[in-house]
Amino acid sequence: MKFLTFLCSLVLVTSAFAQGKHTKGERPLAIAQGQAVNLRDFLVPGKITIFDFTSEYCPPCRAYADPLLKLHQRRADIAVVKVDVNRPEIHKIDWDSPVAKQYELHSIPHFKVYGPDGKLMAEDHITFGPDGQLLSRNYSARQLVDGWIASTQ
Repeated sequence: MKFLTFLCSLVLVTSAFAQGKHTKGERPLAIAQGQAVNLRDFLVPGKITIFDFTSEYCPPCRAYADPLLKLHQRRADIAVVKVDVNRPEIHKIDWDSPVAKQYELHSIPHFKVYGPDGKLMAEDHITFGPDGQLLSRNYSARQLVDGWIASTQ
């Protein structure tokens, strides 16, 4: 009976974490390592959550690393979650990774911003035509992030 109680407790604790019940730590949470991921599982309740799709092989991504860390640390209402698009064995930007394909990434850094209520506030979006030509760019999430970074300098 004690084992059954323990097992039920373990299931409840695990499911709580799987439903976006994360807390904001001192440093941004790093997730994915190239694998598919449900972003809603990593929302920080009551905080604006910025998902930063990134790769260590992306110079613009590396340029955002320190400003995003400072933003995460200086703004109590904002949590940054770094989504690594690279699988460990790939040593360049991994456009073929499951997470890059899942979110149809064509450019990084790429941001998705969720409000404290868990609803999507803004997302970067690039659209290509059937011939592969760029049709449009929407960097609304990046503009929000850049504004928040500038306000913490």
